[in-house]
Amino acid sequence: MTFENPVFVTYVMAATIMILKMMGQGWITVYRMMKVGGGFLNPEDAAAGMANPKPRPGQLDADDYVERSRRMHRNDTENIPVFLVAGLLFAWTQPPLWLAQCLLFGFVAARLAHFWAYLTAKPHEVRATFFSIASLIVIAMAVYSFICAVR
Repeated sequence: MTFENPVFVTYVMAATIMILKMMGQGWITVYRMMKVGGGFLNPEDAAAGMANPKPRPGQLDADDYVERSRRMHRNDTENIPVFLVAGLLFAWTQPPLWLAQCLLFGFVAARLAHFWAYLTAKPHEVRATFFSIASLIVIAMAVYSFICAVR
């Protein structure tokens, strides 16, 4: 696995985008909490301090603007780590470059479309379609890797 291997480079590019997306979602959640001054999870978050100079009742109440971002982040943490592992195993199998690009970048595209659908509150069926595409790609990579391993 070196940067002279285009399949590995494809994996690194896709993995990096997904890692940045997942970490960025956490920052989006923090931004949203600071913007509304609420949606905090822990009692100490509602205490007076530099991050919360004017505490007020209700800061620990759920705020849909914040919760939507938190749900998106949770969805990322449930799906992207599995992709990172499955994608690396898949890259080790030395698949054809076209297949690696289709699956790895296909996952990235599906997850970014899922992000868009979630962020803009599209109907469940739209979000579920992109989730399903990404999920099936991970399953395909895992099955491909398994078949290569048992040969």
